[in-house]
Amino acid sequence: MDGTRRVLVAADKFKGSLTAVQVAERVTAGLRRVVPELEVAALPVADGGDGTVAAAVAAGFERRVARVAGPLGREVTAAFALCGDTAVVEMAEASGLQRLPAGVFAPLTASTYGSGELLRAALDAGARTIVFGVGGSATTDGGAGMLSALGARFLDGDGEPVTPGGGGLAELARADLSGLDPRLAEVELVLASDVDNPLTGPKGASAVYGPQKGASPDDVVTLDAALAHYAKVLEAAAGPRAAGFAAAPGAGAAGGIGYGALLLGARFRPGIEVMLDVLGFAAALERATLVITGEGSLDAQTLHGKAPAGVAAAARAAGKEVVAVCGRLALSPQALDAAGIRRAYPLTAVEPDVARCIADAGPILERVATRIAHDFLA
Repeated sequence: MDGTRRVLVAADKFKGSLTAVQVAERVTAGLRRVVPELEVAALPVADGGDGTVAAAVAAGFERRVARVAGPLGREVTAAFALCGDTAVVEMAEASGLQRLPAGVFAPLTASTYGSGELLRAALDAGARTIVFGVGGSATTDGGAGMLSALGARFLDGDGEPVTPGGGGLAELARADLSGLDPRLAEVELVLASDVDNPLTGPKGASAVYGPQKGASPDDVVTLDAALAHYAKVLEAAAGPRAAGFAAAPGAGAAGGIGYGALLLGARFRPGIEVMLDVLGFAAALERATLVITGEGSLDAQTLHGKAPAGVAAAARAAGKEVVAVCGRLALSPQALDAAGIRRAYPLTAVEPDVARCIADAGPILERVATRIAHDFLA
């Protein structure tokens, strides 16, 4: 490579403040204030959660939309991304917390039915490979809603469909998977998630993530028991493999929709690894001399499969220098170094007022980027 400095901005969103695309734009603007002719490539990234479709579209995928059921059944317009016969589907587009009315939670009744409709829309669009990004869900139904939208039937003792949501699974008597869309057997389905929890138990979907979705301690117990019962009924319908899937890494992702995806034959992979492949990160990295990654909060969770850790690991393996931008920094220099990040630049180093950092994240991030330019590029 020649001596030209080339920067690759591969950051995730700053949740509640900036999209991944806006992060890249602001960082680029700040760098070019100091080095006007600098070569900067932007590759917004995501780890399978909300923002995954936007990252794919920014990388050149076509944005498609479909009318599907939201988590409470009301119709919403949800997007997926398509490039050739590869689709990126984000469950949060249909069944995410952002689809609930402000301040409203429905831990027992929220359904993933719309996520199944979104998968069906990707099949209708000709997808042969589907990257199914899961995270940010409003639901804890084990993917039962999704499977229903794809042709499965979940019946109570009277032969009637059980009510939507995880709570209704307590009444499940029989599961019929014979009507599942036959096209599912012909596609490669990749379950992309940044969590590896099992379906049930103390590290399961209900116990770990239920409270984030409004579940009370009693609701958590109810949901965990309902999901365990659901897995037992599915074992009768699908055989012993259903029990293995319930204990598998990723089964508990996004309220257990990971379990439903595994039943469909999905292959579980860490979300950021999948997305870096899909977005063409390796080719972009090859040209870069400095990589800038980041997300809203760099903390202990970052080190467990979040986008900046994945970017840094890949960049370090290629011998590239990495720095990070963030709203808030809660990692020691030693932890950053172990993750492959040379230095982190939090917004709070420029503006100590956290509320102002959130409200004015864009301009503050530009100022942070000028510091990076002075430290590494000028």
